[in-house]
Order: sequence, then C-alpha cells, then structure tokens
Amino acid sequence: MEGGGRPSAAQAVLLAASTAITALLYSVYRQKARVARGLEGARKVRLDGDLRAVLLEAPGRCVPYAVIEGVVRSVKETLSSQFVENCKGVVQRLTLQEHKMVWNRTTHLWNDYEKIIHQRTNTTPFDLVPAEDGAGVTVRVMKPLDAAELSLETVYEKFHPSVQSFTDVIGHYISGERPKGIQETEQMLKVGTALTGVGELVLDNATIKLQPPKQGMPYYLSALDFESLLQKQESSVRFWKILTVVFGAATCAVLFFLLRKQYRHHRERQHLRQMQEEFRQAQERLTNAEGGEALKNACVVCLSSTKSCVFLECGHVCSCHQCYQALPVPKKCPICRQGITRVVPLYNS
Repeated sequence: MEGGGRPSAAQAVLLAASTAITALLYSVYRQKARVARGLEGARKVRLDGDLRAVLLEAPGRCVPYAVIEGVVRSVKETLSSQFVENCKGVVQRLTLQEHKMVWNRTTHLWNDYEKIIHQRTNTTPFDLVPAEDGAGVTVRVMKPLDAAELSLETVYEKFHPSVQSFTDVIGHYISGERPKGIQETEQMLKVGTALTGVGELVLDNATIKLQPPKQGMPYYLSALDFESLLQKQESSVRFWKILTVVFGAATCAVLFFLLRKQYRHHRERQHLRQMQEEFRQAQERLTNAEGGEALKNACVVCLSSTKSCVFLECGHVCSCHQCYQALPVPKKCPICRQGITRVVPLYNS
C-alpha cells in the first residue's frame, strides 16, 4: 500500500487484470451455456417420409433449430482425392503447413512454430439421405463451410523435411529460424459418411434445405451422433465454468487483500489520532495544573511524572526513572538517540 492507504500501481493493475479476465471468462461461459441450452432444446426430426408433412405444418414451413441425421450423398459429380485412389467426397481441403524452429530471445530456447502457407477448400453440392435406402426423401445441405464444426477426415498426410547445406545451417542459426519442413495434408468429407446436422430446416418449394440458423446459434455438421455432440458441448461449458470460478476466486482474494490492507491502515490512523488527542489532553492538564512549569519538567515519554534522570554521555534530562527502566535494550536517549552509558539521578531542591 502506498501513502494514504491507496493501493500501489502494481496492486491496482493486478486487480484490474484479474477482474477483466474473470469478466471475459464469464462472458465466454455464458455464450457456451446458451449454445448448450439451445442445442439441448433443438427439435429432433427424422429423415423419413413424414418430414415434408412436418415442415408443411410448421410456421413458415421452417423449423428454426432442428437436429437431423443422415448419410452424405453427392447431388451430381463428386470430388476425387489427389493422393488416394477410389476416395470420393463432397468437401476437399488441401493444406500446406510450414514447420520451423524459432529462437526466443527472452527464454533463450528454440520454440516450435507452425504456419499455414496455403489452404484450398473445394466443395460440391450434397444431400443428407436416410441410412436405409428407399425412403425417397433428401435434405440439401447449404453453406457447409459456415458450419462451426465440420467433420473432415484426414485421408492423406505427408511431411517433407527441408534439405539444408552446412552454410544454410549456419545462416539459420544466425537468423534465429531453422526450417524443419512442409507438411502436406488432404482432408475430405467422404460420400457415405454419417452426419448429424444441426441448423435451420426449411421447405423451399419442393426442396428441403438445412442451412445456418438465423438466431445466432451455431451450425453443426458433425460425424458425432447427437448425444455425443451434446455431451461435448456440456463438457466445454463445465470447463469454462471452472475457469470462471477459479479466476473469480482469485479476484475476490486480491480484493479481500486490498480491503484488509485498507482497513488496517484505517485502524492505525485512528489509533494515531487517539494517541495525539491523549497527548494534547495531557499537555493541557499539565499546563492548567501548574501554569506551564510542570510541563517544562515533565517526562518526555509519559508526560505525567517529573524528569529524574540525567543520561550520560549526552547529558540530556528528559525522562523519569520508570520510563528509563522501560526503554528497550540497548538503551538510547529519547532525544538524541545516543547510547546511554550510565544514569545519574536528578534531585530537585
């Protein structure tokens, strides 16, 4: 605490930072909890012959947030893997990722660093169809890349290590960057994959569409079943809740520490004012009782007894014998703080 009982700059910054982090974590927790509640309350519909009738009865031929499960089927052509034979899909993502070691000048350690240097995603229209053939109903999946969770399977992955000469190695050590290589990855949403779609289900003319919801809720195209997807979201909610509680408790602890310091400082100031008031009252009593002469001869420590000791070698006459006995060892003169070698009694005639 600084003078006047105010918290120091470091303490104020610590309290402000912990409060801001707690508020941020609480905001994320509330958003995750809202998503989990919305997902739990989503309407589950079956991909069967009754789906069209359900949408016809719904207001605006639309279910704002629905859960539907089906199997991926391409509408027209499919996308072929560039590296794996007979691998067909409807979403293809090709990624080139650079791996290197970077020298940290603060910790004096080499740290791993990864950077995506190129990524391309190809899509083709696809439907969700029932797992059992013959139902005759399909759901067109719209804007699959807008999904908060799009389950893509890694079908190809290869790491190409960088080839370096001796001069390259020396140059990399000097520059603080050591290339490790390039990782090439291909991910696909393959035809026949079972998907759980969560979004807005709408009947547009004769086409049933699954598209991103308009209420700010997330859009899911997940390979997990609905119960697993819900458990995953609830686990995320619990994780953020624990983080919020931990940082909230830390913020309360910092606040309690500062308030306790403030309270102790306030008590010390009260005690000091009380002592000053008692000292003033004692001076007034001595002045009124003996016209100032008693105050002149009063002990500077207790202000009640008469001076009765001469301190040597400094020669000050300032204390009574009782207060001299109470001085801490090594005894020092209350006036000049010089060490007391011996005491001579003072007798007033």
